[in-house]
Amino acid sequence: MAATARVTMTEVAVLARHLLLYPTGVFQESPAPAAASVPRQRTAPPRTAPPTGPSGPAHTPLTGPVPTPVPVADLPPGNGPVGADGQLPVLLLHGFVDNRSVFTPLRRNLRRHGWRQVSALNYSPLTSDVRHAAALLGRHVEELCERTGSARIDLVGHSLGGLIGRYYAQRLGGDVRVRTLVTLATPHAGTRAVPFADPHPVVRQMRPRSALMAELALPAPGCRTRFVAFWSDADPIMTPTESARLDHPDLIIENVGVQGVGHLAMAVNAQVVAGVRQALRSVSDASEAVDAA
Repeated sequence: MAATARVTMTEVAVLARHLLLYPTGVFQESPAPAAASVPRQRTAPPRTAPPTGPSGPAHTPLTGPVPTPVPVADLPPGNGPVGADGQLPVLLLHGFVDNRSVFTPLRRNLRRHGWRQVSALNYSPLTSDVRHAAALLGRHVEELCERTGSARIDLVGHSLGGLIGRYYAQRLGGDVRVRTLVTLATPHAGTRAVPFADPHPVVRQMRPRSALMAELALPAPGCRTRFVAFWSDADPIMTPTESARLDHPDLIIENVGVQGVGHLAMAVNAQVVAGVRQALRSVSDASEAVDAA
């Protein structure tokens, strides 16, 4: 009982702080200009040029018709150039009805520890399909690779954001772009929590027996992305809590269990943040072998 009370009090404190930060993340983040010293390494077929504005290329929001994923199967082995810190660019993707402000502490921590290319992406709160959001995520990943000159990136997703990232990497060929996908409290096996929210189509997709969950359970031979799934024994939004674990025979997976951390706190907890840094620094031998193949 005392442990549950501590988790609840922490969640309330995290929520209060997040509500203060929420307005700072409502608008889409402006992409940072590419460093002139970083050579372009993108070898995928060229895309149609994005619309431009008075200050350069416009940043396309995660809304509108579902685009065809950009074919990137001809990428060469390896990761391409990395920053002076030796790390790939990191893209952060928030959860359901949230925005990029949830990652304010994490991105500051990453930058303090040497990551120079850390960006966060908003998808529309009106998103009604994980597949739609994943396809549009692919366009933003292409923009990020082109802007930074890196052939691959690392992706961190909280809750629904992790599911969108997984669908992109596992089902849309995004594994050639995403080296490591770190998921925080993501319902990989579906969740039964909040039953009154079923009228929302995305909530229905996150149920254990949904068509989306069945699709993610299909074979995924040769997927080269490394998945690191953080899950907590005290996450009330994951019902059961083990649903945030990732289990798939074809994927390169590391499940990391933590104790006494609530759903919102997963994005700010010091233990989890340190684990995210470690996951982004480490590339498993299996992942390197796939890249070298």
